[in-house]
Amino acid sequence: MAKLITFAVPCYNSAAYMDHCVETLLAGGSDVEIILVDDGSTKDETPAICDRYAAQYPDIIRVIHQENGGHGEGVNQGLRHASGLYYKVVDSDDWLDTGALKRVMDKLREFALSPAPVDMLIANYVYEHVEDHTQKVMRYTNVFPENEVFTWADIGRFRPSQYLLMHSVIYRTELLRESGLELPKHTFYVDNIFVYQPLPSVKSMYYMDEDLYRYFIGRADQSVNERVMVTRVDQQVRVTKIMIDSHDLEKLRTENQKLARYMISYLSMMMTISSIFLMIDGSPEALGKKTELWEYLRTVDLDLYHKLKYRAVSAVGNIPGYQGRKLSVSLYRLAKRLYKFN
Repeated sequence: MAKLITFAVPCYNSAAYMDHCVETLLAGGSDVEIILVDDGSTKDETPAICDRYAAQYPDIIRVIHQENGGHGEGVNQGLRHASGLYYKVVDSDDWLDTGALKRVMDKLREFALSPAPVDMLIANYVYEHVEDHTQKVMRYTNVFPENEVFTWADIGRFRPSQYLLMHSVIYRTELLRESGLELPKHTFYVDNIFVYQPLPSVKSMYYMDEDLYRYFIGRADQSVNERVMVTRVDQQVRVTKIMIDSHDLEKLRTENQKLARYMISYLSMMMTISSIFLMIDGSPEALGKKTELWEYLRTVDLDLYHKLKYRAVSAVGNIPGYQGRKLSVSLYRLAKRLYKFN
């Protein structure tokens, strides 16, 4: 039976925290489909926990056991098997606010009765910082109209710290399939592709000022931990190149100027993050990779290269010389403390 929404939950050795995630999703009731994707877990009871939930809630929860393919393949598998009109990814160490979820579900039910259901619903997400037990809400009241269906032509300007993340979006499932979304295996940071590549296919949106998604941040082993990101910077670079290749942004500017402006800003942020972490590494090999990344962009899109090289965000990653690299890293760490983004 078709469901209103499919929640895909990639799980990899998640036994310590996945129960809380799943229990919050179950608050959505019988209109929800939950697909637990066990990504080859071997170190704990994740596979058994997945099977227990499927047996307990056979009309709601499905389990896919796969050989390890990484977070992206978990998202892919969920999308391949989803029966929901809408699709959302929830990481197994995160959770949804159950009150906000019920209100979002009510709105999705309205969309389901429409002859043209909206393509994307956007809601707020909350950074739950484990180190100091603080929260930071990321909302979009300055960007999107509230309580109405709108298009890209109706949006305002994003602040430098504002981006659409996987945490904030709910896509119409068939839109994702028709967009050709296929995330690479064995690669971290693919959530950036998830909230970038399908956007030109999105024609209608709805924003709810609800703090729906709770993003648990601060564990030492998380992929967004600075030390971890330095060791995985090659994967960050790979994702950035995939995003460079995904769209002709200059052509998009002639068709959809506000969307193109946002996507250029997002790509600028990705170039900056890659550059900063290659500079934190600081080895001759890493600095060579930084040069190669910018050369790759120049080769693919010369106009975009010139736009990004010295715009405010990207320029932080392009201050020349050893002292310039130190300043770039210091500015990044200052921004991290101010905005608490990882």
